[in-house]
Amino acid sequence: MRGLLQDDAATADAYLAWWQLAGVDSATGESPVNWLRPVAARPSGMAAAAIAAPVKEKPRTLESFLDWLANDPSQPERHWAGTRIAPVGKTPAALMVVTDLPDPADIAEGRLLADRAGQLFDAMLRAIGLDRDAIHLASLFTARPPGGMVEASDLALAADRMRTHVALALPRRLLLLGDRTIRALMPTDGAASPDSLRQFNHDGGIVPAVATFHPRLLLTQPTAKAECWRALQSLIEEARP
Repeated sequence: MRGLLQDDAATADAYLAWWQLAGVDSATGESPVNWLRPVAARPSGMAAAAIAAPVKEKPRTLESFLDWLANDPSQPERHWAGTRIAPVGKTPAALMVVTDLPDPADIAEGRLLADRAGQLFDAMLRAIGLDRDAIHLASLFTARPPGGMVEASDLALAADRMRTHVALALPRRLLLLGDRTIRALMPTDGAASPDSLRQFNHDGGIVPAVATFHPRLLLTQPTAKAECWRALQSLIEEARP
């Protein structure tokens, strides 16, 4: 019996020695632990509040907003190469039009909704008795990212700042162009007709809004023009007394 106990003790000592050589010299659990992670003291109370990142106040005027949009280093466009296209148009305007981002043709001409898509957009405005001089035109992003793809976090940031933009531009109505713009600013559960007049919530209240196809899509899918026209008619009806 003593021999068996001695053998067991020797076996246990051998196991412990092996684990020590492997670097395991303390009790462990089932979950992995990053023992090399630096441990910092957790601030509490007033100390935590003192080192918290300050919350930046949003611009209060359209002029300061446009300056912030163009020059603030935290804007996602600052990390993209290429020309930035600023919002244009009068305020308050009869209509504010929001698209997603500049197309390559827009970058080449230095203005939103240029080339063939722009010609179709101008025809859409004429159909409701407006032209570019009567509207405020903006895009979710003022520049075009590589491949035209944006991160979800950037899209959420752009939607938040657009709500501020709409509040400061004071349009009477709002027209959203394109699927990406609609999903960012006015997602729907399908209960409302996509071409119906809805209410857009912005930082200063609400404004009547309509969402429809981007002209770039209408150029490739002419059958969608009928639905687009129904959406534009909602804007015409809103203008009536």
